[in-house]
Amino acid sequence: MKTSPLVTVFGSLHYDIMVDAPDRPRKGETVTGHAWHPKCGGKGGNQAVSAARAGVRAAMIGAIGDDDFGRALLANLDRAGVDRRFVRVAAGVGSGMSVAIFDQGGDYGAVIVSGSNLTLGDADTASASDVVAQTAVLLLQNEVPEVANIAAARAVKAQGGRVVLNAAPARKLSGEMIALVDILVVNAIEAEFLAGMAVVETLDGAAQAARLLADLYPVAIVTAGGEGVACCDRAGQAFALPAIPVKVASTHGAGDEFVGALAAGLARGETMRAAITAANAASALLVSTPEAERDRI
Repeated sequence: MKTSPLVTVFGSLHYDIMVDAPDRPRKGETVTGHAWHPKCGGKGGNQAVSAARAGVRAAMIGAIGDDDFGRALLANLDRAGVDRRFVRVAAGVGSGMSVAIFDQGGDYGAVIVSGSNLTLGDADTASASDVVAQTAVLLLQNEVPEVANIAAARAVKAQGGRVVLNAAPARKLSGEMIALVDILVVNAIEAEFLAGMAVVETLDGAAQAARLLADLYPVAIVTAGGEGVACCDRAGQAFALPAIPVKVASTHGAGDEFVGALAAGLARGETMRAAITAANAASALLVSTPEAERDRI
């Protein structure tokens, strides 16, 4: 029986507290919410689950604390069928967590506490050498130290795998990190930061940002929420896809769903356009599905 390609995620795991409120609070304001529920997340964890849901083998390299949040995060990876043998329990620190506040329109703002995710380093990649050797696509994000991302990227590229960086949250990237990235994926806000553009709100703006970023990365993909997604490669080949019209239940996790599904398509050998088209559809399905029903997608 042929083994499916492997997507490995090196990155963050957070236990999320989701709060439903009439609006997100402004500075100094207290807003009365009407419900809350927990959710297992972190960009790394979300993307690993998304890749597994898209039908490829998925592995997670990360770190949790020795606490209830960490145990819940491991159980979530198990339910999704993600190989989590190389999720390490970090001594003396708590698991990463976040609080996300959703308004009535489904948009949100969040605060993360990185905790155990900041302990990741090159030793974590070294301990997962068997997974690294099989990796077709490595997914990275900016919720762990860059030095750890660099070590993971080097190891996977040495074995012939491709590196996808979801540069979120936005931060300045070293030349060393940039040189290791095969495909950059950013949203409008991150594109503004990395491309030096004033505003990226429309699909045309996303396309312009992708062209600028393709000067630094072999392939640049810019998502613009409900507007769509744009892609450009270093050779100047570019295209844009409008978002699929849906009734939004919640935008939380849309970017991670896109990235995980994209990686799954690329690992299977799909063209960039085909992989992005499938990822666009997966993201639309997620945002139109209430949080409580997403495990059944």
